[in-house]
Amino acid sequence: MKLNRNVWLSISLALVLALAIGATNAALAEEKATQDWKFHDIVDVEFVQKYVKVPMPEDVMVIDSRPKRSKYDKGHIPLAVNIPDTKFDKMTEKLPENKNTLLIFYCGGPT
Repeated sequence: MKLNRNVWLSISLALVLALAIGATNAALAEEKATQDWKFHDIVDVEFVQKYVKVPMPEDVMVIDSRPKRSKYDKGHIPLAVNIPDTKFDKMTEKLPENKNTLLIFYCGGPT
């Protein structure tokens, strides 16, 4: 009986460790994926000028993340779509369906 008890204890411990390691790896992968989507590069004016054309290329979207009335309405890049950072979660329907579209966000800078 003692051997049976030790075997079951060992198996139980191994399962608990495997679950803990798996959960840790999943959490780390999720955190990395979350960090990856935030932004890839901070670009300069020359980069943006290549894409801001009339008509706008189909695979590019410029997004003005400043408040609409106080900033966007007073002046913005032509063809830029206004999606204020404070309302982004509620306005995602404005984003293109094509997930390969280059999204260029701009704002008023650090506050």
